[in-house]
Amino acid sequence: MSHNIAVEQSPAGIAEITFTDAPRGNQLSWAAVDELAGVLRACRESGSRIVILASGLDGHWLQHAWLEDLANGVEGLPQTAVGSGWFEVQQELTHAQCISIAAIAGDCSGGGAEFGWACDLRIAEQQARFCQPEINMGLTTGIGGCSRLSRLAGQSAAAEMVLLGRPMSAARLHSLGAVNEVVGTGQALRVARTRAVNLAQKSPEALFALKNILQQGSALPLSEALALEQSVFQSVVVTDAAKSAMRAMQQAYDAGASVAQMNAFDEWNEH
Repeated sequence: MSHNIAVEQSPAGIAEITFTDAPRGNQLSWAAVDELAGVLRACRESGSRIVILASGLDGHWLQHAWLEDLANGVEGLPQTAVGSGWFEVQQELTHAQCISIAAIAGDCSGGGAEFGWACDLRIAEQQARFCQPEINMGLTTGIGGCSRLSRLAGQSAAAEMVLLGRPMSAARLHSLGAVNEVVGTGQALRVARTRAVNLAQKSPEALFALKNILQQGSALPLSEALALEQSVFQSVVVTDAAKSAMRAMQQAYDAGASVAQMNAFDEWNEH
């Protein structure tokens, strides 16, 4: 087994998961995705509310499926593992009780890119490239390369990537809305950690409620999405945490603080 998955969990509820498989160039074997799914699940069940998914291999984030396993499975030959992790990893990254951040410091492709599309936030270094190369193997995407990508970047850009197998830069995907932040080389993990610390300071009730609105609402007609949003709001606004936070912020306003100051407008720099 050539892959390594390193895990660091903090008392603040942040888990940093670093995947490395140098011999395969971070192509994902079935054993690797199964182990990754188990690691993600164990982090969540032990109290981590924010997870950062990173790579320990220079030039690569998570790449596409290791084709030996894929071809062996089709032909009824032995594989490194069952491979249910392809679906379980996505379930963990999209889980209602976890916020997932992709810290993309290198190229990613295929199923690896699809794991990135499943994350809540994507922070990519300027040199990173994204590719859905399935068409070049006579295949289709299978776990979000069309479905999620088209919702993030738009159908035209998704068609360009999946039909032509054409890679796209982090900068272009950022301009289309599929990447949240583009940062300098060597900065993705640092920025992801900063975002994770910020998230860990938020109300978990509100954080996960907002993830619920975003995930479910995107698949609903506008009228139903608005009804869902109001319903979730009503369930959160009555909590002790929300009432305490509202009172504290209003007291700060009454003392002369501005909306910009209270919401750190000047601390958020666009990349």
